Amino acid sequence: SHSEPVLSTTFHGVLEWTVSLCWVILLFGVLCSFGLGVFDSMDEKMNTVLFSYEARGSVYQKTVLISRKVNTKDTERESLTQSKTKTSQDQGGLTGLSNIGNTCFLNAIVQCLSNTKVILEYVTNKGYVSEIRTSAKASLMKCFADLIRGLWQGGISSITIHTFKKEVDVYAPRFLGYAQQDAQEFLRYLLEGLHDELNRVTSQSRNLTEEIDDDLSDSVKAVETWKRYLRFDNSKIVDTFGGLLKSTLECTHCGHCSTTFEPFWDLSLPIPHTSRTGKLLLSQCFDLFTKEEVLDGDEMPTCSKCNTRRKCKKRILIQKFPEVLVIHLKRFSLGGRSYKVESIIDFPVSNLDVAAYSADRQLQNLGYDLYAVVNHNGTCYTGHYTAYCKHPYSGEWHSFNDLSVRPISPETHNKQDAYVLFYEQNQSTNL
Repeated sequence: SHSEPVLSTTFHGVLEWTVSLCWVILLFGVLCSFGLGVFDSMDEKMNTVLFSYEARGSVYQKTVLISRKVNTKDTERESLTQSKTKTSQDQGGLTGLSNIGNTCFLNAIVQCLSNTKVILEYVTNKGYVSEIRTSAKASLMKCFADLIRGLWQGGISSITIHTFKKEVDVYAPRFLGYAQQDAQEFLRYLLEGLHDELNRVTSQSRNLTEEIDDDLSDSVKAVETWKRYLRFDNSKIVDTFGGLLKSTLECTHCGHCSTTFEPFWDLSLPIPHTSRTGKLLLSQCFDLFTKEEVLDGDEMPTCSKCNTRRKCKKRILIQKFPEVLVIHLKRFSLGGRSYKVESIIDFPVSNLDVAAYSADRQLQNLGYDLYAVVNHNGTCYTGHYTAYCKHPYSGEWHSFNDLSVRPISPETHNKQDAYVLFYEQNQSTNL
């Protein structure tokens, strides 16, 4: 009487597993007929396909176990690719910036400054910490440094600019809100703000009443002018971007020449009046900038020798060249009839020769290499800013379009949209 249930249980168990086996065979056949051959096409990468069934009550769960063959060459190739990708990310500088509302002008400028090697290393080495003025809040410089370090920590696709934007608004309220702004104008305000917080000169007095003796040679006057400038404005910003212009006035009546010198942080170059969409060379913009012009009529200056207003000839040359030369192409005409000059301006990527525009004719090898470009696509009323930057360590070029960062070739630079050019002295330069 006790053996029947045992026999019954055994019988039902055998029957259950027999049915299960039939289901396995049936399912395997169906899978094969419906394309298990997919796995056959991958036979070099897999060894077996196993089906494992686990009985849980009346429900059967199937787990597919795939055992792959290891292809050593593929593994090495994949490992090498991953290594290269990781290295590219880890080297930093390839991080995008969020656009929080028409802030592309800010993003483009920040990316260019981030790839300015001397500024980058000044930030990453924390050289600014010991130079921040104790009387200054230095909030702008600290936020700028945090932003640059964020762009270079690697492994992050993008970061936000909210904190930095707030500090910019505090320093320069004209950038409050999210209206479209001019990138070159923002660059000037930003550099001025950083300079104010890093100025090594603590005195606020700018009472320079004593004029430089006009009888001194031009070279001596230039040196004296620069010394006087540094007495009041001396910072890493001046070290990097500071240059000196020489302006010469020649009286057409008596022939007397007078010279003045003026510091600059960037050069705004006019664009020759050809066709708005014509093709020009950057050297033509320099030629127009340094071209002699006649000052007559309402523009007549006072001749220091004649002691009266005279018709004069004026010319501007570059007396002192900066370590980083920032060139602003004056594409926007905002007079009575506003328009944008969309001429293609061909600019050299390497060895920009500026010797012809130097006030010192004996200087040679005045070469600069391009490392960043701010582009503007649009009209004088609306548009979008992007940046092209050369990595200061790998030498590779990338396009920075807010969040998007992608590699490009320097030959693909859009020279119709180029608006601000960043050049650094090359090693052959002997200033």
